[in-house]
This record gives sequence, structure tokens and C-alpha cells, in this order.
Amino acid sequence: MTDVTGAGRAAPPGPQAWAWTTVATRVGPLGLAATEKGLLCVAFHADAATAADTVARLTRRLGSGPVPPPCAAHEVLATATAELTAYFDGRLRTFSVPLDWSLTSGFNRRVLRELAAHVPYGTLASYQDLADRVGERGAARAVGVAMGSNPLPVVVPCHRVIESNGGLGGFGPGLETKRDLLALEGVLPEPLF
Repeated sequence: MTDVTGAGRAAPPGPQAWAWTTVATRVGPLGLAATEKGLLCVAFHADAATAADTVARLTRRLGSGPVPPPCAAHEVLATATAELTAYFDGRLRTFSVPLDWSLTSGFNRRVLRELAAHVPYGTLASYQDLADRVGERGAARAVGVAMGSNPLPVVVPCHRVIESNGGLGGFGPGLETKRDLLALEGVLPEPLF
């Protein structure tokens, strides 16, 4: 589960308008939150309880609850939903939905931006490779922490980050979900069962 509490970060100035929706995918329901700036959060396993918990945490973090349409945040959600549906159908390899990076900062943001910009569909990078790319040799574990706190999984593809020895490494939503995403992208074979 992605931490969207904002612990350790300054609160944004005043309440932010944002919107929420869920989308059905081959890996289960994804909860999506967006502001007018872009997609803010992707939450795996967004059943009713998980969705309610995520919305409550985002409400505390952003200073207000989700707003009804029409608003620019709902337009971002429509784009994100269409793109995620196309991705899971095998018709999309590069996301173009704008991203709101406000739930991450510092080193984590640098690593996640590098990942989003330079680890394309169907490729892999190691934790150490990403540390090297952002000029932080020896920070492979810190990259792992950044992947674990990624508020935008799938769109910012932390599932493409593996151990230097070829092991899958970790993945908050579960290794089966990571395997499924990598199989979808042709990196791993589809499961037999």
C-alpha cells in the first residue's frame, strides 16, 4: 500500500481540489486520485475498504475531500482511466497523462522522475542502476525505499525495477502483481495457471 499520509512533509498551502475514481484492471481495481495539475495517486487493490482508507488519507493530506465533476481533476482522471485501460489491454506503452508529483519530494522524487523518463515499457533497471543514474552510488537500498513510497505505480513503473542479481526484489502490491505487470510487458512469460 502506498503511503499517502505525507508524513514528514509540509502541508500544502490551503485545501487542494482533487478527484477520485476506481478502474477495473487485470490486477484488480486501481484507485486513482488527480488534481488539476495531474494524476496524484494510484492505489492497488482498491476494494471498498482500501478505497475509503486511501480517500481518507488523501483528504487529510490535501485538506479537503474529493470534488464532484465538473472540474479539471476529473478530466485528468478520464485521461488516466483511458490510458490505464489501454495499457492493460496491451494497446499502450507510454503514458502521457500529466503527473502531480506533490506526494513525493527530495531523493525519492529524483529517482521516480528518472524511472518515469528513462525506463521504458518492456525494459528493466536495477535498484543500483537507478542510484547511479541520479548520482548516488551505493544508494540501492534508498532506491528501494523510493520504489516502496511511489504514489504513482504502473504509470511511474516501479514494477520495472529489480535486484542487480536478476531477482524480482520487492513490490508493495505483491510479487504476483509485479510478475503479472512484467508478463504483460513481455519481460516475463505469462503464468501457465
